[in-house]
Amino acid sequence: MQRHPKLIPLSHEHKTLLFLCRYLKKDAAAYEGYPLDTASKMQHMVRVFQETMVGHIQKEDHLFEQCRGFVPELDAMIDELAEEHRVISGMYSALVDSPDLVEGMDQIARALEAHIRKEERLVFGKMQELLPDVIENLRLPEGEQE
Repeated sequence: MQRHPKLIPLSHEHKTLLFLCRYLKKDAAAYEGYPLDTASKMQHMVRVFQETMVGHIQKEDHLFEQCRGFVPELDAMIDELAEEHRVISGMYSALVDSPDLVEGMDQIARALEAHIRKEERLVFGKMQELLPDVIENLRLPEGEQE
């Protein structure tokens, strides 16, 4: 299913976050200009979380609130995604105290990747299918639409 134009900005951010996931994994391939040492990976992750992830979660939470209360099946999916937001944010916060940064970054990468794939492959399509009017009238927080 083609992505609705109102959801495209979120999908673009997902691409940025999926690259971060590939980069943070223990078995990450070398990418030109991206060092693979733990400190560099951590620094990049912090920057992406600050510049992209925080605002992205806020936009998705806004989307979820707009879509909640119409279809019980979709409400259950939204509840699951919102819980995943909390878990991933908690993993990120706990990373500072982690005795094994490499393992912690790998776990965040795998959790975030699975979360994004679920949103893109399942939930966004369901939202477009079941709530076309809500999506059509969606307004992301100011300054966040393309």
